Amino acid sequence: MYDIEQYYNAKTVSEAVMLLKEHPDARIISGGSDVLIKIREGRMAGTSLVSIRDIEEIKGITGNENGDILIGAGTVFSHITADPIIQKYIPVLGEAVDQVGGPQIRNIGTIGGNICNGAVSADSVPTVFSYNSLLHIANEDGGRITPVREFYLGPGRVDLHPGEVLTHVVIPKKEYAGYHGHYIKYSMRNAMDIATLSCSVVSKVDTEKNILEDVRITFGVAAPVPYRCVETEEKLKGRILDESFYQELEESIRGEIHPRDSWRASRDFRLQIGGEIAKRALIRTAELAGEDTCKGGEEA
Repeated sequence: MYDIEQYYNAKTVSEAVMLLKEHPDARIISGGSDVLIKIREGRMAGTSLVSIRDIEEIKGITGNENGDILIGAGTVFSHITADPIIQKYIPVLGEAVDQVGGPQIRNIGTIGGNICNGAVSADSVPTVFSYNSLLHIANEDGGRITPVREFYLGPGRVDLHPGEVLTHVVIPKKEYAGYHGHYIKYSMRNAMDIATLSCSVVSKVDTEKNILEDVRITFGVAAPVPYRCVETEEKLKGRILDESFYQELEESIRGEIHPRDSWRASRDFRLQIGGEIAKRALIRTAELAGEDTCKGGEEA
């Protein structure tokens, strides 16, 4: 049974903000793939809901004049994967969200819900972190913009105040132009499972000199919140991509992430896997950079 006190259906962002201010104890619902489960299990029994599912202005993906990519918070995973802008400029995000649940979940679950849920196992979030994304949040004062890295406060807690609605995820052009990304999800099954550990790597490689110019490495389920390995990133920038480089990468990752023991996997196992998947993901981004260089030469 679903014990829901009141259900309000907003048609615009301003209406959703108004309803949330009038009913401060109400929860936002869009696809409902997380909220409805919690209600059914009794953890949120008696909750009032404000639905943002029918707000068209927060759906879809566009590029603005300066090349920034705007992803509506109400865009479902399957649409992100199939979108031509995503496929052309940041395909790693489409590949990451294509690993969420099964087809039914990907057709109702939204990127905004995935981010605001605060779960460290969320498949979209490591890539959103690695692209230094910005979050556009609407409120009665006109709204605010916050870096996604400042949005996570702790396990299941995010910096979304009463009366606020996440409307867009923005990936600035300078954060994706010239970069290639790869996401690896390690889980107990190949599909229909949450991550035991996940890693998204975004890099910029000088393919002629085989030098790593820039890199961002973000883990899910490696700390209480999504974790950017900034210490490792700084060690690796400007280095030649050789065997010793990848060995140091693995060791540095294992010394930086902070996974815990759980019934899914031990801390030691996650540390071992963490170094390996970070290495594999970075190798793949370097391969993608090389493939793009070859295509450019052929087209020229």
